[in-house]
Amino acid sequence: MIFAAGLGTRLRPLTDNMPKALVRVGEEPLLKHVIFRLRDAGFTRLVVNVHHFSQQIIDYLKANDNFGLDIRVSDETASLLDTGGGIRRAAELFDPNYPILIHNVDILSNVDLARFYGFDPKVMCVDCGVPHLLAGAQLLVSWRKTKRYLLFDDQMLLVGWVNLETGEVKSPYPEVKSALQHLTFPITPTDEPLVLADCYRAFAFSGIHCFSPRMFPLMVGLPEKFPIMDFYLTNCRKMPVKGYVQPDLKLMDVGKLDTLHEAEEFLKVLGGR
Repeated sequence: MIFAAGLGTRLRPLTDNMPKALVRVGEEPLLKHVIFRLRDAGFTRLVVNVHHFSQQIIDYLKANDNFGLDIRVSDETASLLDTGGGIRRAAELFDPNYPILIHNVDILSNVDLARFYGFDPKVMCVDCGVPHLLAGAQLLVSWRKTKRYLLFDDQMLLVGWVNLETGEVKSPYPEVKSALQHLTFPITPTDEPLVLADCYRAFAFSGIHCFSPRMFPLMVGLPEKFPIMDFYLTNCRKMPVKGYVQPDLKLMDVGKLDTLHEAEEFLKVLGGR
C-alpha cells in the first residue's frame, strides 16, 4: 500500500494545485518512483489511497495503464482518515492471507524491500496453508537525530515512544514508563545510537512498515480516523511489533520545498530514475 492521500502542506505552493504524490523529483512524480521501487522488488498488487486532488492521481494511473500492475485505489476523497484509518478503509482490497507492505509516497531510500518484506520469521497457517508473520507488524527504523523516538527492547520488540525534549512517554508497559520517569529531560541525541535507562534502544521510524491482517480485529471500535503509530503503541503488548534496522540505510523524506533539489541529487546517489 502506498500512502498518497496526504495534503502535502509542507510542499505548498506546489500542492495548492496538485497532490503531493504527483510532485516531481527529477523527471518523474514521487508516486512513480515508489511504484517502480515496489515493482522492482517483485510486488504486483498495489493499493494507493487518495484524498487531496484524488482525481488527478486516479487519472495519472489510468493514463499509464497502472504501469502494468494490479493497482487498486482506496478513495478517501470524502474524508482523510489518517494512516491507521486509511489502512482499515482499504482492508477489503488486500489479500487477507498475506502481510501488507506499507510505503509513504514521499520516502526515497535504498531499502531492499523484498528482503524487508520477507525478513520476519513466518508460521504456516494450518487453515489456509500460507505463511504468516509471527509479529503483528514490522517497522523499518534507523538511528538519526530527532526529538521523537520509538523504543525497543533487546529483542527489537516495540515497547514505547518518547519525546526527548518534553519527556512525554507512550507505552502500554508500566515498567517502561517507570524507568523513563527517572531520566532527566531534555536529552540531546548524539551521533551514536541512544539506549535509555540502560535497556531501551531508541530508533526513528522510516515511513515503511509491514502490517499483518491479523491486526485488523484490534481496530474494531476505533474512531474512523486514527494514526497507525498510536495503534501500534497501544497494541504492541497484545501482538508483537518488531523493529528492523538496515545498517547501510540511505533514506530521505521529501517533505519540504527545500528538499526537492536535494532529492534529485539523492536519487542520483541511489542510482534511481
